Amino acid sequence: MTKKQILSRIGQAVIVLLVTYTVAFLLLSALPSDAVQSRYGDPSLGLSQAEIDAIREDMGVDQPLVVQYFTSLVGFLTGNFGNSTQTGAPVAQLIADALPHTLALAACAIGLAIIVALLLAFLATLPGSGAIGTFARSLPSFLVSLPGFWIGILLIQFFSFQLGWVRVIEPGTIEGLLLPTLTLAVPMTAPLTQVLNRSLEETQSQPFVQAVRARGASETWIFWKNVLRNSLLPVLTMVGLLFGELVGGAVVTETVFGRTGLGQMTAQAVANRDTPVLLAVVLIAATAYVIINLIVDLLYPVLDVRLRATNTENADKADKKVKA
Repeated sequence: MTKKQILSRIGQAVIVLLVTYTVAFLLLSALPSDAVQSRYGDPSLGLSQAEIDAIREDMGVDQPLVVQYFTSLVGFLTGNFGNSTQTGAPVAQLIADALPHTLALAACAIGLAIIVALLLAFLATLPGSGAIGTFARSLPSFLVSLPGFWIGILLIQFFSFQLGWVRVIEPGTIEGLLLPTLTLAVPMTAPLTQVLNRSLEETQSQPFVQAVRARGASETWIFWKNVLRNSLLPVLTMVGLLFGELVGGAVVTETVFGRTGLGQMTAQAVANRDTPVLLAVVLIAATAYVIINLIVDLLYPVLDVRLRATNTENADKADKKVKA
């Protein structure tokens, strides 16, 4: 990928983030609710309407919508996400506290999903695998139909309550990642395996695979050394798309397990109509999604020599036009 293409992708990413922020801001502003009134209007707090209006003015939510939009946008560009209307704490600090937990969960879930998808795809496409291959091919269709919250509840019931292997109340660092990782990885494994199976089948029908097999190479060698690398591009694309679903999955998973993170913070912000927190979470999720997909695009030429050659030819043609 040339420097011009990279700059073009970065420009597109900036536009996507701006549109995402604008749509999220307008949708949240259109909600028939008032976060300040919801938080401070409780009669038990003993605040008068004048005091509530003063709080609203201090937070800037009494300004016209256009002013609020640009003020908030400038704040986001400078790293100032505002304060939570529920707790009054800086949103940036809340995110800094919650983000590492969600990143650890996401990394473990993606890693586990990729490993399981590779193993299932290997068994499904292995010649002569028989019943095991049939099971590996049919399993993803079953896994994709399982709702995340149901998986989490079953895992807690079986491994925590029945077997007592994993604590769900005050677990250790590693112990607290086990069941949430499984819960989040299962629905990600299914589409990854399905895409990888189709890609592997197409690659295995290519003449070069038959040539390698005719030289006496084992099926394991052919799969890991020849077929897999030429089948990874669709999987990389799927990984980029699935990463965008991690925030939604984390909301369910972290809520079920009572785990600290962006997901639980999002659920609380929705319940409390905490607009600044919701805007920040949406923008962070969109930024992560854009960065992951940009990385995936940059990896394409590394994995596929044909794309590298195409980019080189295009760059040479562009240089000739400039010289002409």
